[in-house]
Amino acid sequence: MPGIDEVRFYLRGLVLLARHDPQGFRFLDLTDRGMMRSFWAIVWCLPAMIISWLWRRMLFMDGMPDGFRLGWIFYFRLGLVEAASWIFPLVIVGLMLFALGASRFLPAVVTINNWLAVPFSYAYTALLILLVFVPGAVGLVSLLQLVLVLMLVTMLFRILYIICEKQNLMAGTLTMLLLVPSLLLADWLQRFLGIYPL
Repeated sequence: MPGIDEVRFYLRGLVLLARHDPQGFRFLDLTDRGMMRSFWAIVWCLPAMIISWLWRRMLFMDGMPDGFRLGWIFYFRLGLVEAASWIFPLVIVGLMLFALGASRFLPAVVTINNWLAVPFSYAYTALLILLVFVPGAVGLVSLLQLVLVLMLVTMLFRILYIICEKQNLMAGTLTMLLLVPSLLLADWLQRFLGIYPL
């Protein structure tokens, strides 16, 4: 598992690439091996995910009658939602790149997507914690969430633009495919599995 120094190394590379600085490539392993190692990002995101799950449990329980209990199956289903939301967009992107004859971009796209998830997972979790301790800050948190989404979209597009050899259309399409299906699938799965807050 990559240590904290290695993760910082990768994140520095992402920031440099987002600034269109090609020096960022020196900090990232965009090979097939690097792509497989990038899935350790899921483990790095686990603490943030767990806090998010506890928050979702609190929201879910608010709509339930007194005395209602939730077992471990609730967290298992949330884990399924997280896993599907993470993997499904990568599968779609992989199929699209293979269909276009651009499979050479896949290791870099997957690696970038996985490591970029780490800082944004913790930033989003920080907003949830703020919301728990300052319930009156709903408006501020909503605004900050929008800022986070815009930052993620911007960074992802700018990095993919370089990865895809400055092809605007491909970079835009990949950005959309990495973000939109994940949101739609998470919403649908939560409703299907009965864990959507009422």
